Amino acid sequence: MNARRSVGLLGVSTVMAWAALPSAPVVVPSASAAGCPDVEVTFARGTAEAPGVGGVGQNFVDALRSQVGGRSVGVYAVNYPATEDWPPSASAGAGDANAHVQSMVANCPNTKLVLGGYSQGAMVIDLITIARASVAGFNAATLTADEAEHVAAVAVFGNPTDRYLGGPISEISPWYGAKAIDLCADGDPICSPGALALPSHDEMFSAPHLSYAQSPMPGQAAAFVASHL
Repeated sequence: MNARRSVGLLGVSTVMAWAALPSAPVVVPSASAAGCPDVEVTFARGTAEAPGVGGVGQNFVDALRSQVGGRSVGVYAVNYPATEDWPPSASAGAGDANAHVQSMVANCPNTKLVLGGYSQGAMVIDLITIARASVAGFNAATLTADEAEHVAAVAVFGNPTDRYLGGPISEISPWYGAKAIDLCADGDPICSPGALALPSHDEMFSAPHLSYAQSPMPGQAAAFVASHL
């Protein structure tokens, strides 16, 4: 397992810009939060997985539920195509994830939010957390600073930020770094430093990139997240 310690932004024009976005007006929530879970996981599945949270997401959620005592854990599966055409697919996921988080902040302000994703799903989470501008067909749907305060933890697997942004969320994000775990399997070409290009079919379906569900990493991520709740 490689926790990826490389840092620094790539000086390439196609890298996402880092200028801060203006914050949206703060939404005043209603007094009632009936039916809101103590914790909610918003998870984006990987490329070509069936709708839902996918294998990695389910293992992560199951492990998290076993570590939070009597607290209730809700789950929201990001609704997006998860096709091999990453830019429009991940952008659709980012829009859906952003809208859901905004809804939770407004209607369940006391729920501790957890964001997670695997493979392309990790890119979806990148687009709502660390992205500051749309680029190369990927449309940023960045949460505001106020919304980010409601996010207790972030857990991503096989995330391509080392290729695009020079490091994992845990090292390059001022808002989310301390509460993020960004896991990369040994030999996974998608989350290892490499050519600044969209993942190929062979990379998406390589053995290392498909290894997460059967590895200890979902449990490791759950332990990290539980410690931040």
